[in-house]
Amino acid sequence: MPRSDKRLDIEQFICRSDNYGVLIHDPESELTASIDAPDADAIEAALERRGWTLDFIFTTHHHLDHVEGNETLKAKFGISIIGPGEEAAKIPGLDRPVGDGDEFTFGLFQVQVISTPGHTAGEISYYLPDAGVVFTGDTLFALGCGRLFEGNPATMFRSLQKLIALPGETAVYCGHEYTESNARFALSVDPGNSALKERALEIARLRAADRMTLPTTIALEMATNPFLRWHDAGIRARLGLQDAPDEVVFAEIRKRKDLF
Repeated sequence: MPRSDKRLDIEQFICRSDNYGVLIHDPESELTASIDAPDADAIEAALERRGWTLDFIFTTHHHLDHVEGNETLKAKFGISIIGPGEEAAKIPGLDRPVGDGDEFTFGLFQVQVISTPGHTAGEISYYLPDAGVVFTGDTLFALGCGRLFEGNPATMFRSLQKLIALPGETAVYCGHEYTESNARFALSVDPGNSALKERALEIARLRAADRMTLPTTIALEMATNPFLRWHDAGIRARLGLQDAPDEVVFAEIRKRKDLF
């Protein structure tokens, strides 16, 4: 459970075409970090909106739409950039490489690094247990998971297993607003899921009003995200994989999403 005596302020906003920008701020220390840096201008505007000054970037992976603002923001604010050591050569301005199991402090908060490769070979997620929040980049999406550009199904499967081991109430922030399209696919493989059908209707209402669908939670994803429901008998029957290993079921779901 999040610690009630600590408060983490979070500012989330859409930038580029469908990226999420996220700022986190510890009001006690007045430190601010950006989760990735998809768009320097949008991040600067969010900082101005909140009256914050940037101190860190926590990079999840090396793709351009997550690091393009690194050097501009570093030049302006003199920040420290933390990111996956396995992708150090591909991350502009990286100051502190980190890897699985590493921990560091952000103001009053402990940050735990979880290695979550699959989308890229070295992607990481950032978990703040005292705030009850995890930042998953392009590994776990609302109702989806990242494409396997540099990994394989087995790698992503293990990464998702790590994330679903977090407490169910953990708030999940990810890198893109893909939720409405993910919902359409989810219904194609899990049409009997009443919780999913209800959620898909709510997502459609939110997007029609141009509202964001995040954050989600680990528990909500486990109830509705087919990429985390490899154990479900209904999904297995629909895929014709009733007795297959969990990893094989996941791989088939990922393959179908790629072709959807």
